[in-house]
Amino acid sequence: MEISALITLVTVVTVLATLALSRLAPDVVLMAAMAFLIVSGILTPGEALVGFSNPGVMTIAVLYVVAAGLKETGAIQWIAHLLLGQPQRLKQAQLRVLLPAAGLSAFMNNTTVVAMFIPAIQEWAARLKLPPSKLLMPLSYAAIIGGTCTLIGTSTNLVVNGLLQSEKGVELAMFSLAWIGVPLVLVGGVFLYLFAERLLPDRQGVLEQLESAREYAVEVSVAEKGPLVGKSIAEAGLRSLTHGYLADIERHGRLLTAVPPETELMAGDILIFIGAPECARELRRINGINPAGGDIHKLDIAHHKRCLVEAVIGPDFGGLGQTVKQSRFRSRYQAVIISISRHGKRIPGKLGAVTLQVGDTLLLETTQDFVDQYRYRKDFLLVSSLNDSTPPDFRKAPLALGILTTMVVISALGLLSILEAALLAGGAMLATRCVPASKARRYLDLSVLIVIAASFALGAAMTTTGAAAQIAQWLLLIDGLAPWAALALVYIMTVMFTELITNNAAAVLMFPIAVAVADQLGVSYMPFVIAIMFAASASFMTPLGYQTNLMVLGPGGYRFSDYLRLGAPLSLLVGATAIGLIPLVWQF
Repeated sequence: MEISALITLVTVVTVLATLALSRLAPDVVLMAAMAFLIVSGILTPGEALVGFSNPGVMTIAVLYVVAAGLKETGAIQWIAHLLLGQPQRLKQAQLRVLLPAAGLSAFMNNTTVVAMFIPAIQEWAARLKLPPSKLLMPLSYAAIIGGTCTLIGTSTNLVVNGLLQSEKGVELAMFSLAWIGVPLVLVGGVFLYLFAERLLPDRQGVLEQLESAREYAVEVSVAEKGPLVGKSIAEAGLRSLTHGYLADIERHGRLLTAVPPETELMAGDILIFIGAPECARELRRINGINPAGGDIHKLDIAHHKRCLVEAVIGPDFGGLGQTVKQSRFRSRYQAVIISISRHGKRIPGKLGAVTLQVGDTLLLETTQDFVDQYRYRKDFLLVSSLNDSTPPDFRKAPLALGILTTMVVISALGLLSILEAALLAGGAMLATRCVPASKARRYLDLSVLIVIAASFALGAAMTTTGAAAQIAQWLLLIDGLAPWAALALVYIMTVMFTELITNNAAAVLMFPIAVAVADQLGVSYMPFVIAIMFAASASFMTPLGYQTNLMVLGPGGYRFSDYLRLGAPLSLLVGATAIGLIPLVWQF
């Protein structure tokens, strides 16, 4: 083995170990590795920086803007409530979670889909007296599998497609992956529908376990000619709020108390809700009601110096492994921790002595500025407070959905490439003010884009130095290894990398290895590349392998073992199905 290949392999192993065992941010680790490869002469600057000009990376960046338009207009939320409906039993609720989540994730960012579904599912859990733990993990898994059906469903698909374009001059179509993805959705969906209830614990989430919260009176008015006029309280969904309840209605100067659920709403009704601060944010997301005029019952957010905020600790949080006291949380974040929940349970003992971990959910008392400051930073995965209650512009929801549909149709018909269609869609979102440019910038996750682009340098180094070919030789030490067995090895390696590091970095690292394996076997590289696409997305066994898994950790009250209990058999089932189908569609 040449010295350059040996240095490259040592670099790759070091990167993998650092990402898996340390708390350093992935973008810092991969940028450091890219810099080392340039300085050591393994790669030229042009070779190392090729990822920053890759069409797949650019497509991901533009699709962040498209997703921002869908979220800001409430389009995703509108679709979610329309499709979810009002189920009466757990099995019905599970079915209504699996189908919409998988379908929507095929055409938009699955992280956004899961974030918008979580509040709706928590409403169900509260109304139907169901444990959210039975619904939220299936939501994450369905969104992950659904994203494999189209080229834009996951960033991993776009990254690998970008590698195919730059390395092989091959570009996949929008629905090329559907031949494998749709069967995986059916197989995985049936498994989740039949076994999720049995394998998942009966456990309440973080919100349900908070014993008490400060209550506020929140007033809203029924909009003139709005969609709620003429509907009963129950039909409007106002009896199933998670964080509050309807106490009174003020109508034409009269106060109606203890109103029954069949009471019809009239234009101009003042609805008085009693609940935690989250109740105000929840109400602002309902289409057809507006903040009411001021009286003593109105929750005037601007006059409150403090508010309750719920924040989930992320992997880049500065005080991981330290106690609350050691982390100097109060001085660092200008916030006071009131309560900590871990795996759905409140932690007993002295608060200052609790050691902080990834996934811990903190109930904080802080200022309104906290949300604006930390919503888009990586210290916390989710930050939710009253200040996040800006109502979506529902009037533009059909327009945003029309832009998305047009993008999908144009690219599916081959009239434009995925990147060109995405650029037009992103521009349309900005031009029509579905999302302002200032907010669109905030939705760009630069750390993810840097991780993907920088990881291309590792892949390039493995190809140019022959390291990928050497790894392929090691994989093929078994004499007479059949192509399907080699395909299974590549798939398993990719799954292992995905569970340890980011899914996109795993795909980029495995791409040159997969191509080298195919070359040495003398068969087509396409089945192996497609296997990487599906394996890099099949992260079900840990909450850290995929962001949506970590998002439902706190709200579902899950423990790490819960992911293994349901995710391990699902990984085996999805893997076996994918490995069996891929050679039928893309022949060796």
